Amino acid sequence: MNCPVLSATINGVFVGRIVDHWFDKPPSAIHKLAADGPQTVTTVGFDADAQADLNVHGGPDKAIHHYAADHYASWQSEGLLPPGTLPAAFGENLSTFGMNEETLCIGDILTAGSATLQISQGRQPCWKLNEHTGQKTMAYQFQKTGRTGWYYRILEPGIIQVGDEINLTSRPCPDWSVAKVTRARLTKRIGAEEAAHLSRLPELASGWRDAFRKMANGQLDEDTRKRLSPA
Repeated sequence: MNCPVLSATINGVFVGRIVDHWFDKPPSAIHKLAADGPQTVTTVGFDADAQADLNVHGGPDKAIHHYAADHYASWQSEGLLPPGTLPAAFGENLSTFGMNEETLCIGDILTAGSATLQISQGRQPCWKLNEHTGQKTMAYQFQKTGRTGWYYRILEPGIIQVGDEINLTSRPCPDWSVAKVTRARLTKRIGAEEAAHLSRLPELASGWRDAFRKMANGQLDEDTRKRLSPA
């Protein structure tokens, strides 16, 4: 299968710890700081990173969140981020220029430093984005624009640091861009046949396969209150 040449230089590696950021709301590790030097990557992400709610963040299928630094200019021009805002504003772990949701596909395998990563799903925005950015509609804007970033599972643990190259090495699912699948997952605008196909796609995160299985069966109701509203 043909695999396009796609590579970028990692310009940011970010990690965070669980902190009580907001009064009367659950704690979070969305506030990420730039990591100095080589960072160890295990099967559940950066060793120095943490996630507060493993129901919606983290775990083997959501070990690392990668966000396209290219999107920051759009957010700023739209008035949703202050001028000069730098990567990590959305709680991402990796930042690059030159890769995005349209150019990458579910199942893509990439090397980054000495680690091997596979794209497992897009990001489902939650209420913490609103709190962290100070924009009450940010989770909605993520969903509306499709500028969500994507998650990796770790095929081979290793070491990643700023300045490393990230290179696409294999594309098993060329028909399923991250943008297309994430849009279908978040809007549920997808035909039953396509939803059934995605429910059987082994490269897709198990939680998303389950969601598409329900869509294929006509179950379009989903309780998103826990994701979009603080407990």
